Amino acid sequence: MTGDKVTITCALTGVLTNPQQHPVPVTPEQMADEAKRAFDAGASIMHIHYRKQEEGQGHLPTWDPVICNEINDAIRAACPGVILNMTTGVVGPEYEYVLEYLKACKPEMAACNAGTLNYLKTRRDGSWAWPPMTFDNSVAKITDFINVMKEIGTVPEFECFDVGIVRAVGMYIDNGMTDHADYNFVMGVASGMPADPDLLPILLRYKKESMPWQATVIGREDVWAVHRRVAELGGNLRTGLEDCFYLPSGEKAASNGPMIEALARYARDAGRELASPSEAREMVCHAA
Repeated sequence: MTGDKVTITCALTGVLTNPQQHPVPVTPEQMADEAKRAFDAGASIMHIHYRKQEEGQGHLPTWDPVICNEINDAIRAACPGVILNMTTGVVGPEYEYVLEYLKACKPEMAACNAGTLNYLKTRRDGSWAWPPMTFDNSVAKITDFINVMKEIGTVPEFECFDVGIVRAVGMYIDNGMTDHADYNFVMGVASGMPADPDLLPILLRYKKESMPWQATVIGREDVWAVHRRVAELGGNLRTGLEDCFYLPSGEKAASNGPMIEALARYARDAGRELASPSEAREMVCHAA
């Protein structure tokens, strides 16, 4: 167990989850309300995806900086001192518009997807749950994102979907692409790393020493054993309606607040205290 401070990130809403089926926020007011629930429960960082605001379009993403900044402003007003961590994940060779959205919004942090993954899932009968998709993140694409983040003063959070990508992030440092890595081990994607707490000590052997890390754990109530182990091993913590809809009890979460409360309990059970927004800002924004 460790006595150091832990930052908690709330992943507020996700990419394509339908707000007519699940309690995910879409509008600036909804996003701010959900962020406030998470903030009051101990989250100092909000990971944000943005949705179209037109009627019936709330399940679709938007990269419109006007909408994104409206949502960012609403969250900052509701959560003084909060750190914003914006999504950048996009498939395909055209991504200049994502770089422009970053330049227009200038968040404290942003995701930097650190390698390519065949994004797959099968049904029980073996058929594809969706058409096989390649989430393409070439070194050239990653370099473009890193360079823009350097330009605007944004800390990159390197999303790692498998062990090879964790090792690649070390090469980005060795190569001089970046001198800092905030690792995010993404676990639970069917064709990526499993949500297995026993995998965490192995991953820690392959990340650069002294660099901060956390785990994004996707799934149902089984994800909570991983979160508990992350807290015990000294990692930072993340959950929210993007990643999971279920509490440790198996009950479906009605909002992000109870999910963050559960993470805070795990942190304290491990002998750790939650970083305040100002402490989190010092840890995140001055470590890079």
